[in-house]
Amino acid sequence: MGKWTKEKIVEELKNILGERLVSIVLYGSQAAGDTAGKNSDVNLLVITKTLMSEELQSLSKVIVPWVKEGNHPPLFLTQNHVKDFAGVFPVEILDIQHSHQVLYGVDSFEGISVSNDHLRTQLQHELQGKLLRLKTQFILTESKPRAVQELMIKSLSSFLVLFKNALWLYNVKPAAQKMMALNQLKTHIAFDLEPFTVVDNLKRGVKVPGLDVLHTFQKYLGAIEAIVDNVDKQG
Repeated sequence: MGKWTKEKIVEELKNILGERLVSIVLYGSQAAGDTAGKNSDVNLLVITKTLMSEELQSLSKVIVPWVKEGNHPPLFLTQNHVKDFAGVFPVEILDIQHSHQVLYGVDSFEGISVSNDHLRTQLQHELQGKLLRLKTQFILTESKPRAVQELMIKSLSSFLVLFKNALWLYNVKPAAQKMMALNQLKTHIAFDLEPFTVVDNLKRGVKVPGLDVLHTFQKYLGAIEAIVDNVDKQG
C-alpha cells in the first residue's frame, strides 16, 4: 500500500470517520521542529464527535499498517472529553497547546486552562514511575554497553517532555525544543546537563569520542534523580 505519510493517514481517517471527525492534530517533536532523524516520533491526536465500537473496528485497517511502519498509534478523544482530558493529563494538554499543528479541522485546545496542582501531581507520578522503570530496565541490560546506550536513547524523549513541562511550575514558558527547555530548567534546578547532551547526540546519530556508556548512564541517572527530587519538593 506504499509508505504511510501523515497526509495519507489524514485522508484515510477522513474517509473512515466522515462527519464524526472534528480534528487531527500533530503534536510532540515533529510539531515543535525538534526532530532527531529516524528516532523522531510522529504523534497524532484524533478528536471525534462520537466514536463507537464499529468505528474502532474500521480504524484497524489504517492504524495497524501505520504502527507497523514504526509510528505511534494515534490517540482518539471525543470532543466532549477534551476539557476533562486537561484535568487528568495536564502534561499532554500543555505539550499539545505549546507545540502542535492542526492537520485537519478546528483547534480544540484554544482557551483550555491547566491547573498547576493537576500538573504537579501528574509530573510527580510519571517521573517517579519512569525513574523506577529506568532502574529496572538497566538491571535487565546486564550492564552491556550497547543495551545501556539503547536504553538511554529510548528513555530520553519521555523524560525531556516531562522536564519541559515542569517549567510551568516555575512560571516559565518552555522553549519549543526539548533540549533548549532543559537548559531553561537548569536555571531553577542544579543538575548535570552533560549526560543529556551526550544521549541527545547519540539519538541524533552523532558520534561521541571516548564514550564510556556505563559512566554516562551513572551521570544520566544521577541528573534525572536530582530533577525528580526537586519537582517532588514543589508539592
